[in-house]
Amino acid sequence: MRLVFMGTPDFAVPTLAALLDAGHDVAAVYSQPPRPAGRGMSERLSPVHHFALTHNLEVHTPLSLKGAEEQKAFTAHKADAAVVVAYGLLLPKAILDAPRKGCFNVHASLLPRWRGAAPIQRAIMAGDAETGVTIMRMAEGLDTGPMCLQGRGPIQATTTAGLLHDNLMHLGARLMVEALKQLRRGALACTPQPEAGVTYAKKIDKGETGIDFTGTATEVRNHIHGLSPFPGAWFRLDQEGRTFRIKVHLCEIADGKGKPGEVIDDKLTIACGEGAIRLLSLQREGKSAMGLEEFLRGFSAPKGTVVG
Repeated sequence: MRLVFMGTPDFAVPTLAALLDAGHDVAAVYSQPPRPAGRGMSERLSPVHHFALTHNLEVHTPLSLKGAEEQKAFTAHKADAAVVVAYGLLLPKAILDAPRKGCFNVHASLLPRWRGAAPIQRAIMAGDAETGVTIMRMAEGLDTGPMCLQGRGPIQATTTAGLLHDNLMHLGARLMVEALKQLRRGALACTPQPEAGVTYAKKIDKGETGIDFTGTATEVRNHIHGLSPFPGAWFRLDQEGRTFRIKVHLCEIADGKGKPGEVIDDKLTIACGEGAIRLLSLQREGKSAMGLEEFLRGFSAPKGTVVG
């Protein structure tokens, strides 16, 4: 089919690649405009933009799709369908109505649970046992459209947001190719989302990244893993008259008890409000992530230390 693809981050790239591999005609790619990034703050193309250029695809980077000229240009592609994956702009009705067969979205949750901006992180932070991907026919509203296909996967004790992100982006690519195959045959059945079970995955705020050790060990682990590797959950550690902010990327539930935030052994096991966690991968400010043993070679956190 003749498609318009709309996406921006790494999460969207496998779907675009899968559409090309499946033989679809991608008439145009829409992505967020280049943004200043890095130490020099030079403009950097989005991952989708970069991938599209390497495959000689036409790329558009409008700041908005609300204007008549942009809507006219979009309609001129005469697409059978639009595929949208983490694009970053809400689509006006004129855009939604332009493709002959509609607009279809890869959403990284089992809708109607976790509509919104951060479904991967919120599923882990909430302690969900499973999550997945929903292929949705888009409608006006925030992730409210009918559901066409779903794929599921477990969230395990070692699952971080980074790992889940990578798993779901490939699952989403496979599901979208299947959805378009069914759409082309006229066999794609999409059902309205139920009202029961709707939750919203609000954008992660920096103010919620600090680790609260008064929670249970399970809650603390879920918080850490849900924010790993970015933006990263953190605690403060005093060392030789200085206070350091330490990010934690991986941890596990451990035996032991003490006051919340108290180090209870020489292997950086920290007491929580209930139970304890052992920190396995940490990152000092300005440094790369490192394992526990490497971290302790340069940083002492003996039993009885209190972090916060």
